[in-house]
Amino acid sequence: MNRKDLSKKIEKLRDQLVLTAVEEPLSSPKIQHMSRRLDKLLNKYEQLLR
Repeated sequence: MNRKDLSKKIEKLRDQLVLTAVEEPLSSPKIQHMSRRLDKLLNKYEQLLR
């Protein structure tokens, strides 16, 4: 996956996370799962920059 595609996935998941956080508590399993997925994508992106 290239940086551009990964960046789009990150932005999409970030937007979904923000919208979900408005409706669910931050401690909900759904929010935690989305947050972990976002962390993994961000880590991959950072590795591509090296």
